[in-house]
Amino acid sequence: MISFESLQKRQHPLAVVGLGYVGLPLAVALSHHMDVLGFDVNARRIAELTRGHDRTREVDDEKLKAAAVRYTGDPAALKQAAVIIVAVPTPIDDHRSPDLSPVVSATTTVGQNLTAGCVVVYESTVYPGLTEEICVPILERESGLRYGRDFTVGYSPERINPGDKVHTLETITKIVAGSDQATADLLAQIYGSVVRAGIHRASSIKVAEAAKVIENTQRDLNIALMNELAVIFERLGIDTLEVLEAAGSKWNFLPFRPGLVGGHCIGVDPYYLTYKAEELGFHPEVILAGRRINDNMGKYVAECAVKRLIRRGRVISGARVGILGFTFKENVPDLRNTRVVDVVRELRDYGVETLVSDAQADPAEALREYGQTLVPLEELRNLDALILAVGHAAYASLSPEDLKSRFADPAAAVLLDVKAFFDPQAMRAAGLAYWRL
Repeated sequence: MISFESLQKRQHPLAVVGLGYVGLPLAVALSHHMDVLGFDVNARRIAELTRGHDRTREVDDEKLKAAAVRYTGDPAALKQAAVIIVAVPTPIDDHRSPDLSPVVSATTTVGQNLTAGCVVVYESTVYPGLTEEICVPILERESGLRYGRDFTVGYSPERINPGDKVHTLETITKIVAGSDQATADLLAQIYGSVVRAGIHRASSIKVAEAAKVIENTQRDLNIALMNELAVIFERLGIDTLEVLEAAGSKWNFLPFRPGLVGGHCIGVDPYYLTYKAEELGFHPEVILAGRRINDNMGKYVAECAVKRLIRRGRVISGARVGILGFTFKENVPDLRNTRVVDVVRELRDYGVETLVSDAQADPAEALREYGQTLVPLEELRNLDALILAVGHAAYASLSPEDLKSRFADPAAAVLLDVKAFFDPQAMRAAGLAYWRL
């Protein structure tokens, strides 16, 4: 196995496979301490990064241009690497089962270019056991090398929060685990060179995998509770946020909020854990109950919009509803697993004409991934209702008067605020029928 000192002296390169929201910040950070090779199968992505621009905005152009990462789309370049870090997505399919194709494909590519003595590290979120049960046999088959003798593996789960400039790679404690002690030691040194918050050593790869997958499962369940409470409080005729603010005056009340749960982590990771549990003959009830609640929130928001339109005397079929925001969270262009699409589809089932605008998203990506046309903000006019689905900072400047001017009949205007983004008193004072989740 290679030594950390040889990596520091740039005698052997370290490769990062997958240059998205997770892989690119890692590659950039490590490049200041060692020779880094950045590999991605997307030729457009390689060309973009070579020019010094990151469309995900996780790394600004100045930092990207200052980083000494060698970008390539040539798999054979991986033969040079003494350490290979795999940071590809692990999504779910249409049946909410793990879609392992990205990690299997990446592992196959790595295996075909694996050299003796190499360490392969996974950052992708997986169920406990996947690294050793699925990835290792592929590496052995494709390389002809033997696990434990000719190469070792490690696991260090990513904790990137897209768009978060406070909780970054450097400021979040990094979990590391290795197939043997020497591998764990090497990973602690590699990640320790860039992570200021410290390193947590897990006793095994399975423990590290499990730790990652339950981080987001816990958040998912807490948000599901808030969503269920929001439905209850709606029927009681009381404001959910007011209740949560009151309850939050107690020191140990957790500050979760209701909302649409999408993205590549919270809305996905629990299904990896439940998949493995059911494979072992155990049917998880609490985790899946939380998933059902959160997966139905888009439908609930759409139904709330329809009910309020009816109360204002609007004809539902052909009604025009504008939606502000289409990304999975605020202030990022990330469209992965956005649940705003559920609101759009449910409204269309009612015969509603929906117009979607987003201040951050790439219109071409929205059309390609979801078949959704994004329109400029100025085209949200002559509306019967407006839904604020994502709280992008760009929408903070929208005044009550501006919002009211976008309705066909201002006296019957319906404003639904999924993110509790606007000032309710100001909106109601302007004559808007205001609702928030």
